Amino acid sequence: MPTIVFASPKGGVGESTAAVLLATELAGFGAGVTMIDADPNKPLSQWAKRRGKPQNLTVLADVTEDTVIDTIESAALKTSFVIVDLEGTASMMVGYAMSWADLVIIPVQGSHLDATEAAKAIKLVRAQERVFKREIPYRILFTRTSAAIRTRTLQSIEAEFLANNIPMFDTQLSERDAYRALFAFGGMLSGLDTNQVSNIAAAIVNARLFTNETVTLLKTKGRAPRTEEVA
Repeated sequence: MPTIVFASPKGGVGESTAAVLLATELAGFGAGVTMIDADPNKPLSQWAKRRGKPQNLTVLADVTEDTVIDTIESAALKTSFVIVDLEGTASMMVGYAMSWADLVIIPVQGSHLDATEAAKAIKLVRAQERVFKREIPYRILFTRTSAAIRTRTLQSIEAEFLANNIPMFDTQLSERDAYRALFAFGGMLSGLDTNQVSNIAAAIVNARLFTNETVTLLKTKGRAPRTEEVA
């Protein structure tokens, strides 16, 4: 079943947040999901310890560069989706996980520094393609953007990516209090308390658009999920 790998050489770009959003939305539609927490800081494991984690979502944290491929392969036999959150460095583990990916998502904030770091991740994807002699689809995902304003810097980066034929998600994950709240309170966006967190409905719409686009990309590449339908 499809394996989605989140990778970025630069930390703090919303990689783990995007991974949790995707996993919980997929699980909310009934799909079985395994998340592999390969980040040394274990953000997914910390989130999973709080209340509200869907029963059909499993988080695995005991993974090394020696076991990551076996862990991915085993999880792919059991659940409809496997989502891997990698450490923010170029390492053997990152390369191994990419080699198994049906889609690599590279989160990027709207800054030229982040764009430069994203180029390193793209270079690593292409290196793995040469080594393993297979296409590894990837997409840039802009994170922590403004829901109201597209800055000139962001527009400049988008234009540069387009000029270099670098594929990007149409959906951008905006800066939202609800996304931060997931790691404070646990669970899913739909389970957050409207008295404590603002604009939950808008956050759900944003996360669902991202999820739907991801599933569409996987179907386009011929690795559709199992019988569960993600609307």
